[in-house]
Amino acid sequence: MKISLNWLRDYVDIRMEVKDLVNLLTMGGLEVEAAIPTGQGFEKIIVAEIASIRRHPNADRLVLVEAKTGEERFSVVCGATNIREGHRVPLARVGAKLPIGVEIKRSKIRGEVSEGMLCSEIELGMGQDASGIMILNPDAPLGADFGDVIGLKDTILEVSITPNRPDCLCVIGVAREIAALTQQRVKYPPVTLSSQGGEIDEKTSVTILDPDLCPRYVARMIEGVKIGPSPHWLRNRLEKIGIRSINNVVDVTNYAMIEYGQPLHAFDFELLEERRIVVRRARRGEAFTTLDGVKRSLDEEMLMICDGVKPVALAGIMGGLNSEIRAETRTVLLESAYFQPANNRRTSKKLGFETEASYRFGRGVDYGGALTAANRAASLIQEIAGARGVEGVIDAYPKPIRPNPILLDVRNVNRILGTSIPIGQVRTYLEHLELDVREEAEGRLSVTPPSFRGDLEREIDLVEEVARLSGYENIPLTLPQGPPSSEEKGRELILEQKVKDLLVRHGYHEVITYSFTAPHSMNALRLSPGDPRMKCLPILNPLTEDSSVMRTSLIPGLIETARYNLSHKNVNLMIFELKKVYLNIAGERLPRETKYLTGLAMGMDGDPHWACPRRAVDFYDVKGFLEDLFEYLRIKGVAFGRAADVPYLHPGTSSRVLLGKEEIGLLGEIHPQVSSDYGIPGKIFLFEVDFERMGKYAGEESKFRPLPKFPAIHRDLSVVVEDHLEAERVEEAIHLLRQPLIDEVKLFDVYRGHQVPQGKKSFSYRIRYQAGDRTLTDDEVNQYHEKVISRLREIFGAELRG
Repeated sequence: MKISLNWLRDYVDIRMEVKDLVNLLTMGGLEVEAAIPTGQGFEKIIVAEIASIRRHPNADRLVLVEAKTGEERFSVVCGATNIREGHRVPLARVGAKLPIGVEIKRSKIRGEVSEGMLCSEIELGMGQDASGIMILNPDAPLGADFGDVIGLKDTILEVSITPNRPDCLCVIGVAREIAALTQQRVKYPPVTLSSQGGEIDEKTSVTILDPDLCPRYVARMIEGVKIGPSPHWLRNRLEKIGIRSINNVVDVTNYAMIEYGQPLHAFDFELLEERRIVVRRARRGEAFTTLDGVKRSLDEEMLMICDGVKPVALAGIMGGLNSEIRAETRTVLLESAYFQPANNRRTSKKLGFETEASYRFGRGVDYGGALTAANRAASLIQEIAGARGVEGVIDAYPKPIRPNPILLDVRNVNRILGTSIPIGQVRTYLEHLELDVREEAEGRLSVTPPSFRGDLEREIDLVEEVARLSGYENIPLTLPQGPPSSEEKGRELILEQKVKDLLVRHGYHEVITYSFTAPHSMNALRLSPGDPRMKCLPILNPLTEDSSVMRTSLIPGLIETARYNLSHKNVNLMIFELKKVYLNIAGERLPRETKYLTGLAMGMDGDPHWACPRRAVDFYDVKGFLEDLFEYLRIKGVAFGRAADVPYLHPGTSSRVLLGKEEIGLLGEIHPQVSSDYGIPGKIFLFEVDFERMGKYAGEESKFRPLPKFPAIHRDLSVVVEDHLEAERVEEAIHLLRQPLIDEVKLFDVYRGHQVPQGKKSFSYRIRYQAGDRTLTDDEVNQYHEKVISRLREIFGAELRG
């Protein structure tokens, strides 16, 4: 939330530097993410008074203005017609640079010297009014810096408000925190509007048909309203925190919301049929068009604000087009209510949109402050819109809410915090938070929270408040009591960490993507409609359409991450994710949760270096990692087979990962069409492994094996086979001979070309023969080697390459 520091100063004295205030709030539980200075660019623009106005001798539409700033006087040529002697205006002196980019220079205009420029709103970048010079308040101090006078020089604090502190979603709420942390009292804005009199009861009424969803509804009426632009101070405060100015009445409701945290709504009273308000549930299928022009279909769980005939607002979310404030509006009915937070939140989620009002109502506003906020807004409308408040107020509050007192044992405070804070100091801290505190038995306090602190429900909540106000940094360091935990990490957790460590050593970076995804996220993978991964499990109350189903694969998330990195010029990428996917099971309410390990690689294999040229990552980088992974986990019998039928992988550069007859994963190049659909140029390689299946085959930790005492003998073998044959099949056939002396088989060359017939290729292997109890002879090795050659001829029709 954005908060103006100048606005805060209206309610609490702030004598510290901005950086100290940021630290104070952050350490007090309100994290300040940024402190942004505003109002820069008004140097050499000062307040001046028009001393005299004379006609320009050489131009009919220009005048000569003498402007004074105290002792100094300036001659200015001006073409505006709205200025009079005695007006105080912004004067840009020579050398000033206006926010619109114009630099003011001493010049001659039609023969007369101009020593500056009188400025309009548009020239100061403060609005769109270019019809005349901006007229300031008569009491604006002469010669003062314009940015200071108008309140433009400010600091905007961006405060992160946690969901349990909706009371801080307003300026006064943050001011309360500052006051409590600095031992002050908040200076609340004065409201002189009378709540007495029954005139309003003769003009309108409020009926609440569903008090469980609307416990309180306050209405005030203002007559004789003149709709127009808001004054500068009001527009300035709203626009600095990102709220667009609309008109004086709507701006006041937004101002009061930001000030008190209470959303308000203004109805054009003349558009309310039967001149009354009815609060009721919507009817199933009932349609309503909100202020944004969208027609929305409602259900019976949603709350509506209606007149005597029709709906006029979606309670706590947005008003309707049929009762909005218009230029012709003369009578305003002001709504200030308390709506049940959970219902408001559900309505907002169902309809798929959130407003400033629903954001606050959904977290819980101050049910005790509805009347105060209504009075404040009505008072401001009277002040700036030339209106008259109708006597009296309607406060429909059938079952007043009363906060429950909390019993606080000060001994528990000190036991939990490890402190020795006396009861008197604890009471002072709580009273600074505007809590009602009464002493009970020895060492105990009865504490009643105010209506705006709905988060205080238990004793531990009060302990936290004492910790905040005494200072977290003042809590002494203590060792935890009790014996250390003897619980050991589970096998799966250890395995996860080992796999992640290996990936990092291979240059991969871990990413975490959302478990919620869009329904169309799997479409780009070109899966068939019958594929189980296309049947995503929908979420009951999704935040947005793009996160409305549970993911069935990690691949779309990784590709989206790659696209995001690519858009930020990070073109060399090696990332992985080890998380669950959620597969819908027919007839089951809950999905099957399966953990997958998925990795992606693209670009070059490293950063530029003078000593070694870079190369593009390829299929063998990904396959090589998986081979290293299986060897690291001591998983034996892994084979790689063709995967030409996987729709999202390139048919010629893809492979299945097999353990016996069980498929545990896939790897390969992403199909060019998939890459194109994601808008990613170049090649992308990925692997996907069912982590839980793989984990079942993981062996024990590596054990020491003594170095061999006897030397090994190596034999190279080059065979010519059919071009479609995989090297993996040849190596597998050699191992299936189960010859105890064959210790290792490694492929070191693949060749196509001269001396190899068309449609065939050559594999070259190096076979290591070794015995643990003796030195092998050439004759023994030759016998075993001949068996290998015979076996390959028999199975594959292989021939020795000459």
